[in-house]
Amino acid sequence: MDTATLPDQFALSLADIEQAHDRIRRYIVRTPLLESAALNDLVGGRVLVKPECLQNAGAFKFRGACNRLLQLTPAQRAAGVVAFSSGNHALAVSTVARSLHIPATIIMPSDAPRAKIDGSRANGATVILYDRQKDDREAIGAEIAERTGAVTVPPYDDPYIMAGQGTVGIEIVEQCIEHGVHPDAVIAACSGGGLVAGVAIAVKALSPNTDVYAGEPAGFDELARSLASGRPESNVPGAKSICDALQVVKPGKLTFPVNQALLAGSLVVNDDDVRRAMKAAYQHLRLVVEPGGAVPLAALLAGKLDVRGKAVALVLSGGNVDTDVYIEALKA
Repeated sequence: MDTATLPDQFALSLADIEQAHDRIRRYIVRTPLLESAALNDLVGGRVLVKPECLQNAGAFKFRGACNRLLQLTPAQRAAGVVAFSSGNHALAVSTVARSLHIPATIIMPSDAPRAKIDGSRANGATVILYDRQKDDREAIGAEIAERTGAVTVPPYDDPYIMAGQGTVGIEIVEQCIEHGVHPDAVIAACSGGGLVAGVAIAVKALSPNTDVYAGEPAGFDELARSLASGRPESNVPGAKSICDALQVVKPGKLTFPVNQALLAGSLVVNDDDVRRAMKAAYQHLRLVVEPGGAVPLAALLAGKLDVRGKAVALVLSGGNVDTDVYIEALKA
């Protein structure tokens, strides 16, 4: 695809992502690009890890939340924001809101990790819990926004959020150049698709020969099935996964067209693959990575993509994990 046509086709362009990067640069951590000889040996290629688990609020979500909230008017800041999230977006929005003195209401599933619920409350946000099997989080958020005048900050289907997440892609290309390597592929986890869509726009514009892949957990592989069918597909109700951060019903309306056009595919892994990846991240990189954040590494270690003799960049997107889940993974 000719990346010059992106502004006309999609909700955002490379220019939007570059502007977002300039806007949030002084607020975010420019996370490093790490390499482990042991991981390289395991896959027979060069593995470059972008640890967004070291980002503010413990996940890449801080980038999008920061880009969105920095653009609120004084009146909007006074009215506050409302967000719905399984965890990392909640932590990100509440962290940014606290630093900018913006009231925040966060709608979270009752089975979200305690670390994410407690962290959002510690940031001063009002947390409302819902049943993800029965309740409609968007409807709850819409009612609050209508009643209070708060600005809704979606987790992924928003151009400002997508642009903020896309800054990860800009940094990957910059840092690969600094390492003197051309990435043959980039893998980023996918839930609603905001991260991988933003990364794909940035990477394909700056490094057109680099393939970009999504990573998804089995049972929540709606993007893989949507790419195969050519239309948005929904997940089966009641599906279970330890990847709490990657559980949406169907692809985003703004993110899917980008991912359909730009991605080379989606790599699907199971919970055991994820646990082994979490353990490997600790053993070889000394990184604490949550289940959803470990999916790209899980895909690589499970052989979902042949990278022998190639270079691949992985986005480890978050590190907010409950202690019992993490201990179980270290036993894998």
